[in-house]
Amino acid sequence: METTFDHVMIRVEDLEESLDWYQTHLNYEEKGRWEADTFTNVFLGPEDVHEAGALLELTYNHDDRTYEMGDAWGHIAVRVPEDELQESYDGLMEGGVEDYRDPESCGNRYAFVKDPDGHEVEIVKRDHGAKWSLDHTMIRVEDADEALGYWTRKFEYVEPRGRWEADTFANYFVGPEDAPKEAMTLELTYNYDGRSYTMGDAWGHLAIEVDDLDDAWERLMVRESADYRDPESCDNRYAFTKDQDGHEVELVTED
Repeated sequence: METTFDHVMIRVEDLEESLDWYQTHLNYEEKGRWEADTFTNVFLGPEDVHEAGALLELTYNHDDRTYEMGDAWGHIAVRVPEDELQESYDGLMEGGVEDYRDPESCGNRYAFVKDPDGHEVEIVKRDHGAKWSLDHTMIRVEDADEALGYWTRKFEYVEPRGRWEADTFANYFVGPEDAPKEAMTLELTYNYDGRSYTMGDAWGHLAIEVDDLDDAWERLMVRESADYRDPESCDNRYAFTKDQDGHEVELVTED
């Protein structure tokens, strides 16, 4: 099953403010837009995003609702060149982005900022991919074995970027085996203290591109993935399942 990440969706309370933030500070450009009666979806990414690279989807609901961040979702991570972490962070600070976790506080290995709605954005050093392109999305899981089993069995994922085992937590990076290094991966974070998480609604879903929607859905059903929103209920344009912790996973096909 071909299953490269297509996008990650977050919900925003002020679309114009969010668009301005990502376009001004991360040099994103609009890649696509869907206008409906009650909501707007806008897809963003760097001008030179790789063909296998993932986009960021901003969802704005027209009813002025507010959102709860929860803690089951962690962050998106964007790339900067290996020797430009401090320079890139300083540029964000000079542009008016709030100082959240600077490189020094993170051992000069990465840094964090927040967007206008409080979604965390990690800045990571990479020697590949367009600057500010999506490197990974982090979600928190309550059982590492179940989470790894889910992504391995349902989507045939491997650990192309390995894992990080610490005293109190572990990070596992999973993705398709043959995906280009510019593709987005998924970071599973497991904390050893047995905590549980709140999903919230400020984060929406991960989206995975498949070659054939019906075939991919049938395979997921055989592999006992959650039957959440099947293709027929979505006008055969997409479908949704959920992982073992309730994170939504959308299936989409190439436009």
